[in-house]
Amino acid sequence: MKELLLKYKSVLRFVGLFIGTYLLLGFLYSVYLNLSKNGPFFPDYITHLVAKQSNAVLNTFGYAAFLNPAQTVEGMLLTIDGRYTVNIVEGCNSVSVIILFVAFIIAFAEKFKKTILYIFAGAVLIYVINIIRIAILTVALYKFPEYENVLHAVVFPVIIYAFVFMLWMIWVRMLKVNPETNLVK
Repeated sequence: MKELLLKYKSVLRFVGLFIGTYLLLGFLYSVYLNLSKNGPFFPDYITHLVAKQSNAVLNTFGYAAFLNPAQTVEGMLLTIDGRYTVNIVEGCNSVSVIILFVAFIIAFAEKFKKTILYIFAGAVLIYVINIIRIAILTVALYKFPEYENVLHAVVFPVIIYAFVFMLWMIWVRMLKVNPETNLVK
């Protein structure tokens, strides 16, 4: 048994760090969401901010976008030219994706400073890409509402997850590999 543990030490370390980090950050995020229920921002501060920033991007590019809180669907309704287009809910704010990203990076952590800087840069990039993604999705749904299912359920999730995967691959390529085992140190 000890041989197996030693043989798969790096795999077990990765799995333990990944699952542990993911569960811890997920728990902290759920606490944040519970504390946000009666807060001044609807539905929560981060989702509210993402909705406002997506709205600002659309207005910057000349669309007559307007944002309105919707208590019944617990989100922010984003309209173009007065026509309902998207409902930005908690799941649209990219926090869950950032948690997944951070868990992977920590599971492959190297030097503290390098890891923290990459986590910060990656989280900011994911957040920005998400706002741009929401703005583009809003325009796409405004112009092509008949493709809502494919745009919302397939095309736009692929954008954010492909971006996160690319960031993971960049991180793995930046790591130092032990020449004896061909494993990350």
